[in-house]
Amino acid sequence: MGSEERYHKTFSVSWEQIQRDCKALAWRLLDRKWERIIGIARGGLIPAAIIARELDIRLVDTVCVSSYTMKRQGELEILKQIDTSSKGEGWLIVDDLVDTGKTAKVVRDMFPEARFAAVYAKPEGRPYVDTYITEVSQDTWILFPWDAEPQYSDPISMRQK
Repeated sequence: MGSEERYHKTFSVSWEQIQRDCKALAWRLLDRKWERIIGIARGGLIPAAIIARELDIRLVDTVCVSSYTMKRQGELEILKQIDTSSKGEGWLIVDDLVDTGKTAKVVRDMFPEARFAAVYAKPEGRPYVDTYITEVSQDTWILFPWDAEPQYSDPISMRQK
């Protein structure tokens, strides 16, 4: 399904707003001392860095997953994972958004004892996260500041094709 059928609204998030929302998420995560934070790349990298700073988490890692862009919905592909011998006790998984929950389910299955937090959640994905800040409708495309110029812009590498 293309973006024209799936997304009917756009919710633009500024750098200032993502900073505020990540700090609000960090406040909700103060209930324990976290051993490690795992950002789901690429969208979860900036929220994970902000939250790691706010919660003084020094062990930061990534799981790299690719599933969709605004222009295409594809199959989920795990590009990089970390040692899965741990079930994730004391770990915090962070992503910018849980949309359909497809990525969250795969990462949650890797670390079933970790806590999963997202800055934004849509109804289909909400059951896969433990904590989030803002819910948006399923038909909303969230335009993050790292994807905008102030509207969606293809990465430079894609413009050369």
